[in-house]
Amino acid sequence: MHIHILGICGTFMGGVAALARAAGHRVTGSDANVYPPMSTQLESLGIDIHEGYSADALTDAPDCVVIGNALSRGNPAVEAVLNRGLPYMSGPEWLEKFVLRGRHVMAVAGTHGKTTTSSMLAWILEDAGLSPGFLIGGIPANFGRSARYGEAPYFVVEADEYDTAFFDKRAKFVHYRPRTLVLNNMEYDHADIYPDLDAIIWQFHQLMRTVPGNGRVVFNAADANLRRMLDKGCWSSSESFSLEPGADWHAEFSDATGRKFVASHGDEAAEAGWQLAGAYNLENALAAIAAAHSAGVSVAQAVAALSRFSGVKRRLERTAEVAGVFVYDDFAHHPTAIRRTIDGMKTRYPGERLFVALEPRSNTMKLGVHDEALVAALAAADHVAVFRPEGVSAGFDSALAGLGEQVAIYRQYDAMIAGLKSRLRPGDHMVFMSNGGFGAVRQKLTAALDAPT
Repeated sequence: MHIHILGICGTFMGGVAALARAAGHRVTGSDANVYPPMSTQLESLGIDIHEGYSADALTDAPDCVVIGNALSRGNPAVEAVLNRGLPYMSGPEWLEKFVLRGRHVMAVAGTHGKTTTSSMLAWILEDAGLSPGFLIGGIPANFGRSARYGEAPYFVVEADEYDTAFFDKRAKFVHYRPRTLVLNNMEYDHADIYPDLDAIIWQFHQLMRTVPGNGRVVFNAADANLRRMLDKGCWSSSESFSLEPGADWHAEFSDATGRKFVASHGDEAAEAGWQLAGAYNLENALAAIAAAHSAGVSVAQAVAALSRFSGVKRRLERTAEVAGVFVYDDFAHHPTAIRRTIDGMKTRYPGERLFVALEPRSNTMKLGVHDEALVAALAAADHVAVFRPEGVSAGFDSALAGLGEQVAIYRQYDAMIAGLKSRLRPGDHMVFMSNGGFGAVRQKLTAALDAPT
């Protein structure tokens, strides 16, 4: 089968492309943003990529066009597909029909922690010898890639609540039909799609309706919004997890800086050291351990596997130690994720200075939905550098002003680099937070710190 993917260089669609290629299909694609690492990763798989969305890429009529959710009516390639009557479907629909069907799907959903939890779960299954397939919105360091076809029966998928396609406004995850479902947490997000939290709860409830009666739902007992959603109906067995006592699954740190943890379930308990930091990551780990249990992996096996888990690219990834400064790349772009990352760093490195550089890129952030929460989330950092993009809400500057001299706002990347370089000194931790490229500020600052004075 010849599959042409529109939007092929996105993380999700690039993963779909890799899976299709692994299944033996001929794969081509189009994208407006063709650049490494995704472009080189796809080319190494023998996938031809057309830059831009010219209808010419569809001259050799494919058997199926898979259309990414970033594309809409008016796009030349989309119009060509419709006008020529070419068969088309969304990425999630293709994934369900050609990869997930007949497998034990283990889906990880929630506002935060999906990528890390999915990566942990895939690694636990791999370490246990189960050779799972996976499609994750990031690159687990233990695997070095975001997608793998794997061996039956297990497949781990990061279950995103963003909409499916211009012709299908349901959340992506309703297509996956999981047998094991992890629900990490639920907050209001994606303000460009959902008018309020109730709309998100409704989408999650549609996901719940797809889990079979003999399946399993693993949920965060501490999350009130998840409880609200579950109260609408749960037709499968369910198990709760929490860092507080009383849940079916429990975990806690066994040292002051969070370098060791203990996880327990009933009479099973195990302890290990690990490389990650923060209570939020311990929640992610506990969710992954509980989900892996549905595949027959014991608590001891799962905890031991996590002692060998190397993290995820761009999830508080330490990218350099230069001039005595520790530099990190982090994907956090929601106030809760930002706050938890800062808290985790402060616990791991008590008494050491923490610098945060933030690029607000999400539509929700730009609309001003989280202005007040953002200020509270950043408060524990020793210094905050914020890049102010065009199009942010009118209240953005006034909200950040509440941080006083603790914050510096920049409109140019070069000015941010100069400002940070003048403040940083040996022993500091410098975390860059963005769900985009951030103007290569992290790389440029690293080079500037390394340059001879």
